[in-house]
Amino acid sequence: MKIKKILVSQPKPSSEKSPYFDLESKYGVEIVFRPFIKVEGLSSKEFRQQKISIGDYTAVIFTARTAVDNYFRLAKELRYDVPDTMKYFCISETVAHYLQKYTVYRKRKIFYSENGHADGLMPLIEKHKKEVFLYPVSDVHESKLPELETKDINFRRAVMYRTVSNDFGPDEPFDYNMLIFFTPSGVKSLLSNFPNFEQGDIAIGGMGNKTIEEIKASGLRLDVTTTPSTPSMAAAIGKYLESESKAKK
Repeated sequence: MKIKKILVSQPKPSSEKSPYFDLESKYGVEIVFRPFIKVEGLSSKEFRQQKISIGDYTAVIFTARTAVDNYFRLAKELRYDVPDTMKYFCISETVAHYLQKYTVYRKRKIFYSENGHADGLMPLIEKHKKEVFLYPVSDVHESKLPELETKDINFRRAVMYRTVSNDFGPDEPFDYNMLIFFTPSGVKSLLSNFPNFEQGDIAIGGMGNKTIEEIKASGLRLDVTTTPSTPSMAAAIGKYLESESKAKK
């Protein structure tokens, strides 16, 4: 079956230079960016049930821009004025720069992993062990910083947002030949939206071990995933489309 329409379960890229757009022009496919899940912030009332006072913490760990948004949103709702002395420890430079949306960027209070991974952030956190860390997360999450548990770090996870299904409307077409997932929640949302879903000739792609496990556990066939030679999902899709093109000849 020729692939004509691909659903990528992520928001549309902000840059026109995205490799996904190159796939459209090269292979004549249509790519629709449509997340199966969406993020919903906890209300201040829900947050209070965790019995966490954000004023008790001297530093915050951010592993996603969503966490930044919800931390400052809840601070405002709770009428907490975040002090200028607050320190921020970010998983990447991108997340660190995103803080400029809410606070003046000062290197003395904003730290980030140079390589964009936990192994680059933990040494920075360990150098500031005297701080009391707040770690904003979603309701369902895999810790990107498992060493927090084993190191002598004074921290507390705080659920500030949740992942919910981004349901399809009754008149929303579902005529895709390929579905691409990046989270286990996305796979679960597919089956929640379409309880009688049958894969048939629809190609399914997944990125990340947990996502792949969920695809297989759901009885679905995994057709596309990343490899050392195709480390990005766009590259993996391109390789699949190339193989399909050659098979047709």
